[in-house]
Amino acid sequence: MHRSEHDYDVIIIGGGPSGLMASVAASAQGARVCLVEKGGKLGRKLIISGGGRCNVTNAKEQDELIKQMPGNGRFMYSAFAQFSNREIIQFFEELGVALKEEDRGRMFPVTDKAVTVAQALIDKMKKQGVTVRLNSPVQKVLYEDGHTAGIQLQSGEELRSSCVVIAVGGCSVPQTGSTGDGYSWAKDAGHTITDLYPTEVPLVANDPFIRDKSVQGLSLRDVEMTLYAPNGKKVSTQEGDMIFTHQGLSGPASLRMGHYVSITQRKHGAIPLSLTIDLMPTKSADEIAAESWELLEEQPKKAVKNVLKGYLPERIIPLVLSLASIPEETTLSHMRKQEWSGLAKFIKAFPLTITGTLSLQEAFITGGGVSVKEIDPRTMKSKCVDGLYFAGEVMDVHAHTGGYNITIAFSSGHVAGTHSALEALEKYSAKEV
Repeated sequence: MHRSEHDYDVIIIGGGPSGLMASVAASAQGARVCLVEKGGKLGRKLIISGGGRCNVTNAKEQDELIKQMPGNGRFMYSAFAQFSNREIIQFFEELGVALKEEDRGRMFPVTDKAVTVAQALIDKMKKQGVTVRLNSPVQKVLYEDGHTAGIQLQSGEELRSSCVVIAVGGCSVPQTGSTGDGYSWAKDAGHTITDLYPTEVPLVANDPFIRDKSVQGLSLRDVEMTLYAPNGKKVSTQEGDMIFTHQGLSGPASLRMGHYVSITQRKHGAIPLSLTIDLMPTKSADEIAAESWELLEEQPKKAVKNVLKGYLPERIIPLVLSLASIPEETTLSHMRKQEWSGLAKFIKAFPLTITGTLSLQEAFITGGGVSVKEIDPRTMKSKCVDGLYFAGEVMDVHAHTGGYNITIAFSSGHVAGTHSALEALEKYSAKEV
């Protein structure tokens, strides 16, 4: 059977982490693959990920990985059985990208440059003969008689193939090209798109010290933050580092909490939520009260705000003292021990009022997407249309920050690429017979 230059076995839409990995996996099976990217560059989100260093994956055990994926993480079990974090690490090391493990299992390239990771994938893909079409926005996926038949570009040009992998991301970080294009193509195939919401997203707060920017840029290490539902019940506790911004809170612990703020407000409406920060999670309130009182006794003539320097971050001292109704300039002789112990309560539970999160476009990850009930977890194949596959963030699967989302992208991309190629080659062989 003759194939024209526009005939491919597999067309992969989207040149991000999942699309690049799908291209490598599909071409490794011997399939004729075309990667179509609407922008002028491959791997744009990959290159800015992990602060430009690219947190390639996470080295934790599989059950811990799934725990860090509050958005349908269990859907990934079958994919991880085929291409897990262990295989991701091995894959990059075989490409000559040495990796190193940092805190909390996060894996980075030794070069500390995300471009090293992106280039290794691009080089491997090209070496395996993948055709790359840049600056080629897709208008629609073509479906004929319940099968995928290829794609139509916005230019009007059609590219034919028996399998198509949609790997275009969600609608977060739109400057990388993720503008939600994939949802309409999935809908055209009969798929359900679950509600979209921001996750891995900074928090917005309206407390006076946020509005007056008095703590903007202040970083806190190893804190524990707890979010409460309107009825006062704990929703989630997240630990790690954070930073105060001009609008609220960011940093890893805050980004993880963004998921829970989003889902709580989806449930109860866009009402303000209480959040507390434990500034010293390894110490009890009694220990803090005793330690800080001892500091006062050692420096009885010093104003309390100066005594606490070195014990607490300097810019948070006036806020904690104000909450405890302790004048900043007071000294030991004007302090009662009982009055002082109230300070510990606010060090253990520094309160904020969270009004919401930044927008879906300002989030790092999109919650929601193509319903996983309509995707075969063993192959990433559509249950609605033959020859259609999904990979990465376009699906209703997401994780916390820490290398988990990119693990979903690489794993699902590899599985979708492999199985779409096997299906396409089987169809081609059957036609040739």
